[in-house]
Amino acid sequence: MKSVGRFAGAWASAALAALQLLTRLPLPKRMPDGPDAFRRSTVFFPLAGLAIGAVLAVSGFLAGKAFPFYAAGAVVLAAWVMVTGGLHLDGLMDTADGIFSNQPRERMLEIMKDSRTGAMGVLAAVTVFLLKGAFLAALLEEPDRTRFALIALVPVWSRAFLPLAIAGWKHARGEAGMGALYRGSGYRHAAAAGVLAVLLALPLLAGIGGLGWAEALRATGAFAAATCAAGIVLAQAIARKLGGLTGDTYGAINEMLETALLAVAAGLFAG
Repeated sequence: MKSVGRFAGAWASAALAALQLLTRLPLPKRMPDGPDAFRRSTVFFPLAGLAIGAVLAVSGFLAGKAFPFYAAGAVVLAAWVMVTGGLHLDGLMDTADGIFSNQPRERMLEIMKDSRTGAMGVLAAVTVFLLKGAFLAALLEEPDRTRFALIALVPVWSRAFLPLAIAGWKHARGEAGMGALYRGSGYRHAAAAGVLAVLLALPLLAGIGGLGWAEALRATGAFAAATCAAGIVLAQAIARKLGGLTGDTYGAINEMLETALLAVAAGLFAG
C-alpha cells in the first residue's frame, strides 16, 4: 500500500508541477524533485491548459454580459495574459528577436537569452495579440455553449503538443536553459499527454459544449489534426534555424498554435 501511495503521490506532484509552471493560479509552491518529476509533469500539460481554458471561457461569458463582443474579446485576451503570466508570450518575443536577426545560429541563441526585447519581438507579440483578439471577438459575437467549449480547448491542445516538441527535437542549448530540464520527456509522455487531451476534450464538448458524441469526436479529431500539423511545421522550421528547440521556442510554438486553433474555431462559424 505504501508503494501505491508513493506512486499516486508522485503523479499528483507532477500534475501540480505542470499547473505551477504553466499558470499563475494560486497553488502550493512545490518545484519538481528531480528529473523524473520534470518528465512526468509534461503528461499533465493539457490539464494545465484546461485550467487556463476554464478561466478564458468564464471571462468570455461574464465579459459578454457587460460589453460588446469586440470588447469582450479584449477582456478574454487580458485574462489569458494574466492567468499564464505571459510565460509563452515572452518566449515568442525572444524567439522572434533571435530568428529574425539574420545572424549566425550561435548569435541567434545569444540574442534569445538577452532579457531586452527588440523590434521583431514586439512585432510578433502585437501580431499575435491582434489575431487572437479578432478571433476571440468573432467567437463571442454570437456566444453559445459550443463556442465557449472550443475557447476552453484551445490552450489544452496547444499544450498537448509541447511534450511532442520536447521529445521529437533535440535541445539547442545542450544542458543549459530551463527547457533542458524536460529533455528526458519521451514519446510515451507525449502519447500520454495526447490521450489526456482527448479525454478532456470529448466530455467537455459533449457536456458543456452541447454536442452529440459523434460531433464531439469529429471536433476533437479536427483540433488534434490541426495541432499536430501546425505544430510539426512550426517546430521543424524553428529547429532548422536554431539546430534544435529551446524553452523560449516551446513558448513561441504554443502561442502560434493557440492563434492557429482560434482561427480554426472561428472559421467553423464563419459565413
